[in-house]
Amino acid sequence: MLYEAEAGDLSLIAVGDMMVTQKLSVYREPRYLALVELIRGADAAFANLEMTFHNYEVAPGLSTSPAYSSSDPRNLEEYKWMGFKLVTMAHNHHNDYGIDGLLTSARHVEAAGLVHAGAGYNLAEARAPGYLETPRGRIALLSCVSSFVEAGAATHQRPDHKGRAGISPLRHQLIYTVDRPAFDQIKRISRELGLEARKESRRRWVAFGDVPQDTDTEFNFVDRGYPSPRRIYRLGEGFGVTSIPDRKDLADILKWVREARRQADWVLMSIHCHEEDLDPEAPPAFLQAFARACIDEGVDVFIGHGPHFTRGVEIYKGKPILYGLGNFVFQNETYKWAPQDTYEAHGLGYEHTPADAWDARTVKGTASFYLDPKYWHGLVAQPVFKGWKLQEVRLYIADQGYGQPRSRNGRPVLADEEMARRALERVARLSKPFGTEIKIADGVGIIAP
Repeated sequence: MLYEAEAGDLSLIAVGDMMVTQKLSVYREPRYLALVELIRGADAAFANLEMTFHNYEVAPGLSTSPAYSSSDPRNLEEYKWMGFKLVTMAHNHHNDYGIDGLLTSARHVEAAGLVHAGAGYNLAEARAPGYLETPRGRIALLSCVSSFVEAGAATHQRPDHKGRAGISPLRHQLIYTVDRPAFDQIKRISRELGLEARKESRRRWVAFGDVPQDTDTEFNFVDRGYPSPRRIYRLGEGFGVTSIPDRKDLADILKWVREARRQADWVLMSIHCHEEDLDPEAPPAFLQAFARACIDEGVDVFIGHGPHFTRGVEIYKGKPILYGLGNFVFQNETYKWAPQDTYEAHGLGYEHTPADAWDARTVKGTASFYLDPKYWHGLVAQPVFKGWKLQEVRLYIADQGYGQPRSRNGRPVLADEEMARRALERVARLSKPFGTEIKIADGVGIIAP
């Protein structure tokens, strides 16, 4: 072989959400250092950079929650110290400090030398891949998000007008199937509340966008028609919930997948997805359709994250789909400052401090993510390719200190064998609907296609 990359060998580490607000490089527990060495030992390591990085020189924007993520830009060195080189900036906290915060974060990420995808000065930049050069080949990373603030979604550039900076969005449509009595009642409620007249009025105002027409079998109820997700009620024999990806977003993203396939040896797709159809632990139908479409177009590893807990794994056409990796570093209560919006959301005033806000948000550690240990057991996935074919996927569990004080919880160590077994059994259960078998031995899950 002329080049090492011709062999088609690759070992990748992929983790989910990283919210780093403290130093990572100062600790020395053996199971912590073992986890770090696992990451460093891969040819490349990926993480969701679910933070904004700035020195509070930017004003808060519109957030999806009262928790406005922020971190000292110097903490980006901690990601690099741990071994991460590939990161996504497309997540639901992208607009916590507005577009200025997103662009400030991007500048710090680029200065740190991390390869990123999912955000840019316009939609083409946000959709486009980032590239990492490795001895075993060039890796392309693409990224998008289905859970986002519409004002933070990037838009296309025009010859005569700039595009809007932001993230790469994947919108979707929710479809509620109901029986005939419910369908007729929904139409009656809409008519009696005057919503039908409002819909007709909006249809005459082109500036408000497209409001879909109703049919004998599909009805738009209390839906402005924009932004995502659109919701329609469909007449059926019973009741059900499903979802489909937006056709325009899907086509635009897949265009860039094909670009990456022609420009790189390996192609990764990342998506941040909080959504669900009916079962919160199962990936929604639109996410499954999107993942398979990406692999059909050339993606080698599909990486999902977002709901802060693990979901199942599917092997589709010999390629791994990781539907939800959960948390990896979860230091989301040690932000240095919080905007007034956070305090007002919890009934607090100017005399209160950040610790008061986090106490109120979690009811002093008895609510929110403290309700279930599943939020504190993250999945560390290691797909291994030999000769361009998937040889195995190794699954490790990161223990993030459930029940520890705020100053310590959220920092991962390799789970002990008993905790790993319990957490992996859950992933195995969630993977069964996809025909995936996970064998668990010595605290490690192994998928051998």
